[in-house]
Amino acid sequence: MPVSFLTNSQTREYGQFAGEPTPDQLARHFHLDDTDRAFVAEHRGDHNRLGVAIQLGSLRFLGTLLEDPAMAPALAVGFAADQLSITGSAELISVYAKSAGRWRHGPRIRERYGYRAFADFGIAFRLNRFLYALCWTGTDRPSVLFDRAVAWLLEAKVLLPGLSVLERAVARVRTRANSHLHRLLIKAMTPEQRASLDELIVVPDGERQSPLDRLRDGPYIQSGREISRALARLEEIRALTNGLPQTDRLPPGKIVALARFAAAAKAQAVARLPNDRRAATLLAFVRTLEATAGDDVIDLFDAVTTSMFAQADAASKEARLRSLRDLDAAALKLRDAGIVILDKETSDGDVRTAVFNLIDRDAFVAAVERVGALAEPRDDTYFAELRKNHRKIGYAPALLAGLDLGAAPAGRPLLEAIEYLRVVHSGSKRPGPAPTAFAPKGWLGQLKTADGSLDLTGYRLCVLDGLRRAIRRRDIFPLRSLRYADPRKGLLSGAAWEAARPAICRTVGVSASAEEELGRLSRRLDLAYRETAERMPVNSAVTIINTPDGHDLSVERLEKIDEPPSLIALRAAIDARLPRLDLPELILEMHARTGFANLFTHASEGGARAEDIATSVCAVLVAEATNTGFEPLIRLDAPALRRSRLSWVKQNFLRAETLTIANAALVSAQNAVPLARIWGGGEVASADGLRFVVPVRTIHSGPNPKYFGRERGVTWYNLASDQFTGLNAVTVPGTLRDSLNLLAVVLEQETELQPTEIMTDTAGYTDTIFGVFLLLGYQFSPRIADVGGARFWRIDGKADYGVLNDLASNKINMKLIAEHWDDLLRLAGSLKLGVVRAAGLTRTLQTNDRPTRLARALQELGRLVKTLYLLRFIDDEAYRRRILIQLNRGEGRHQLARVIFHGRRGELRQRYREGQEDQLGALGLTVNLVVLWNTIYMDATLNQLMSEGYEVRPEDVARLSPLGLKHINMLGRYAFTLPDFVARGELRPLRDPRNAGIDDA
Repeated sequence: MPVSFLTNSQTREYGQFAGEPTPDQLARHFHLDDTDRAFVAEHRGDHNRLGVAIQLGSLRFLGTLLEDPAMAPALAVGFAADQLSITGSAELISVYAKSAGRWRHGPRIRERYGYRAFADFGIAFRLNRFLYALCWTGTDRPSVLFDRAVAWLLEAKVLLPGLSVLERAVARVRTRANSHLHRLLIKAMTPEQRASLDELIVVPDGERQSPLDRLRDGPYIQSGREISRALARLEEIRALTNGLPQTDRLPPGKIVALARFAAAAKAQAVARLPNDRRAATLLAFVRTLEATAGDDVIDLFDAVTTSMFAQADAASKEARLRSLRDLDAAALKLRDAGIVILDKETSDGDVRTAVFNLIDRDAFVAAVERVGALAEPRDDTYFAELRKNHRKIGYAPALLAGLDLGAAPAGRPLLEAIEYLRVVHSGSKRPGPAPTAFAPKGWLGQLKTADGSLDLTGYRLCVLDGLRRAIRRRDIFPLRSLRYADPRKGLLSGAAWEAARPAICRTVGVSASAEEELGRLSRRLDLAYRETAERMPVNSAVTIINTPDGHDLSVERLEKIDEPPSLIALRAAIDARLPRLDLPELILEMHARTGFANLFTHASEGGARAEDIATSVCAVLVAEATNTGFEPLIRLDAPALRRSRLSWVKQNFLRAETLTIANAALVSAQNAVPLARIWGGGEVASADGLRFVVPVRTIHSGPNPKYFGRERGVTWYNLASDQFTGLNAVTVPGTLRDSLNLLAVVLEQETELQPTEIMTDTAGYTDTIFGVFLLLGYQFSPRIADVGGARFWRIDGKADYGVLNDLASNKINMKLIAEHWDDLLRLAGSLKLGVVRAAGLTRTLQTNDRPTRLARALQELGRLVKTLYLLRFIDDEAYRRRILIQLNRGEGRHQLARVIFHGRRGELRQRYREGQEDQLGALGLTVNLVVLWNTIYMDATLNQLMSEGYEVRPEDVARLSPLGLKHINMLGRYAFTLPDFVARGELRPLRDPRNAGIDDA
């Protein structure tokens, strides 16, 4: 691996001050206690005493002594001088820097405070052991390992070595860890197995692509035949993995990192790897591909069967509608006969004659038969339509045989039915009667023929329908999977849970005692009911109304707050001064200020050998975020902008991990801007989805006529902070209920902001989510569209809550919560520590179809928390408005994203999940770049306005938004050049509002 991997900022800031220290840093590193004062007082002269204090603080802060003490930050010098009651600190520190005596102070400080040199015995060994553990358990980039090494040296009181010394030490440890992983992977491989893997990267005679290229292209057509082809692909991959060493006991992150390179790179690039590394990479790739290929089969099966069952349902409804006219005509004849029968003037003996005089006998018989035929139960019509598709499930024997499945207790009856069908499909003797315990009541009539024997078609359809639903609930799961694995497998248990319980309870702020915690919640709920009921007479926005279905609640819509003239004027003044520029310039400028493009590393985790990679990364971000492709960006005279370079960078640098890391850097930069801190402290975030039409054939999209018309699409579900930055996002096919993804998008965000209050719209809300969020230490604050239809729950059935009594008619099962309290805490702890995947676990808990007792207990807890929230929601208008403001910020980000993503009619044209995630990740990163640029320049503009004497009101500043884009050109010009002063990180000059017309021209 190349040794040079540090970013410009790391090189610039190593052992140096990067600007003025913060008050916290001054208090921590430059504070002088009694011992420090006594040591400083041993030196003669104010300049020596001040210099020793600065050197001591610098050593604590930087890990090294300053070569030129005169370069110490003025704040640090002043802070130390104030503690020593010394005046004229600026002149004294300059005198000290020129004195010869200062060279004797360094060794004295080191000896007194126990600082050691990097070359001292045992230091390098201990550091290497620390770094090796990080490398082995994770996939930290070398630049991150370097920062961790610096932090370790500071903590261990070791003087920082030379920059290149530490850089080479990190590179050696990382190389050693990777080599050890390669040795472990190939240790049990035979020469024949290695040769078999090498054949993956060789193009066979008469073929146009290698087996590697062919196998990593997954299915994209939604059809039964495609399921068969996907199963054949899975079998071919399993044949490759047969007999190969397992990778389960090795760090999964390292295996995924190796596999990722083989999945992204060309076969020729893999072939050029050293022998051991190539064999290890291909082994990791095929083992990972086995899991992802199985997931592709399940994705495809879910899409095809969902479509088939939905079409049968729609066809049964249409058949019903078509038959209504004939049914009505026949029913009218029977009605006429009924009138004659009920006529009291017609004697009983004359009824038959009277009826047949009114209605011809043959017509009457036909009407009876018609009604009998058309008035059959709707389910019969549905199943009849479904059976017409029996040929479409020809893939069923191969599917059930090809999936290696496990089951939770709730899914075991269905797994028994699957095993039964496997035996039937194999042609073996049937092992007794077919299991039917898994079948819903409505299906039972479809499992047997009229003579009582097994109806194989109906049984297959029932099993496939059950399998589809069970996989969604994770009651049944593949034994090898990345997306559908058993979510309960990693739950903390035994000694691990006993050790983690106290820390988890402290972290999330709940008691380990069910009695104590539920008692506290009960008192809170009772008090909330009483206080809300007491204020109801003066709460004009809330009305309790009587409806035929019972009492209901009506909450008035929030009135729009008019913008004061001062806010309108301030916004216009800022807009008139913001510089105009093109989107590529904006992205390059933000790289010059933050270095975010340097965080995109090659898929092999090595350093890039090509020059000017940052420009290529910025160009690829423009191509992906604007959805225009490479064509408008290509420049033959610029190596960084040639098509081959852009394609190489997109293939090897743009992926989920690098996008996440770069996004975290931008969020951190935004959080450092004073203006952003006025908008919010990062404690609040909102989640919402943005829909994209996907007009290409893919299994990773879903239908929804409301959003996609006749096409299919995906939902980009993202989390936005109160500082307008996007924290995390997931891409889901179609429009799955937001609550299924909310927990994952919150828990798996990796920025420095840690929001504690999460806001969503109605789609993100369920009782279960309320319960989970309480256990995880979050405040869940959804905007519920129909709050009147929400149920209010109580604990004490006899309590008198006045006007709210009729609303609070539902009682919470506190006993069930108490019984499962420890299991609920264990669930929350497992999620908090990241040992289980949030998305899969959420699916097992949010189900109305035979929920487990644990899921029911969590739902009961959620009802208690939801009622607390609803009482506050209807009682506090300011709270309702705060939720609305934050959700509007998220919607504003979506509008900005739509404008940026303008190419190809704003449609997402990626076939595979990874491509969709990467392109929308690039879009989210670009939105954050625009937000950061706007915030920086708006902050500078406000400072200029105040220096000019403009009256800037704090309440107006709080209502500003960095989502404007009139000054940013998205079209036509794609020049990746910057003025020298901007490339150095300086700001562009603000526009003169008096020349606005000239600038616009």
